[in-house]
Amino acid sequence: MNIVVCIKQVPDTNEVRIDPEKGTLIRDGVPSIMNPDDKAALEFALEIKDKTPEAHVDVISMGPPQAEVILHEALAMGADDAYLVTDRAFGGADTWATSSTIAAAVSKLDYDLVICGRQAIDGDTAQVGPEMAEHLGIPNISYAASLDVDGDSVVVKRQYDDGYHVVRAKMPCLVTALSEAKKPRYMSVGAIFDSFDNYEIQRWTRPDVPVDDSNIGLKGSPTRVAKSFPKPVKAPGMKIEKDVDESVQFIMDRLHDKYVL
Repeated sequence: MNIVVCIKQVPDTNEVRIDPEKGTLIRDGVPSIMNPDDKAALEFALEIKDKTPEAHVDVISMGPPQAEVILHEALAMGADDAYLVTDRAFGGADTWATSSTIAAAVSKLDYDLVICGRQAIDGDTAQVGPEMAEHLGIPNISYAASLDVDGDSVVVKRQYDDGYHVVRAKMPCLVTALSEAKKPRYMSVGAIFDSFDNYEIQRWTRPDVPVDDSNIGLKGSPTRVAKSFPKPVKAPGMKIEKDVDESVQFIMDRLHDKYVL
């Protein structure tokens, strides 16, 4: 069984800043991490590998050369091979151009299952995974809270606001994972050294990716960002310094005043 996991290097949004004139993220000086939803996707794949030792896990990322850091992290966690799609021609891509490029790269690999994170914390669109499935011509199940392999199919518990749907799809297919679905495993010190000493990350540039020029980079991106802004800061909470009965009554009164009760 061959599994491909798509991961992305993103700025740590706890320290993100916005350029007030351009409305774009200021990435300089901001630490980068593996996107949390993608890390859960990788853990899903590694757990399948734990149960099925013959399973092979590839990780692929599109980004600048420094994105190799998260690929080494994925290798240290247990992935088998890593690929970096990197070229200035791919820069400035929106979700359409990104999904077109990564789908074309994934098509070069043997796969039964593709797993992506639900969305990236630097964009929050949740579009790339489903768009990749469309480009690849395979079924897509989004918002996976659990994932199991049953023969030639996957069984996914798909999260909704009011509950879950259990969905079965025949492979090959693509699944997008929720960050809260899995607690990723830790890397050992030995595995970290091993990922740098004994693994070679394969770089694919523009000539290596079979995608039309009209669907890549900034020129192939129909989306234009009108404005970007960080998440609003929540108002400070209220501390109640009363005994239990008075505290409960205070909360009940507030809920009544807001017509919650």
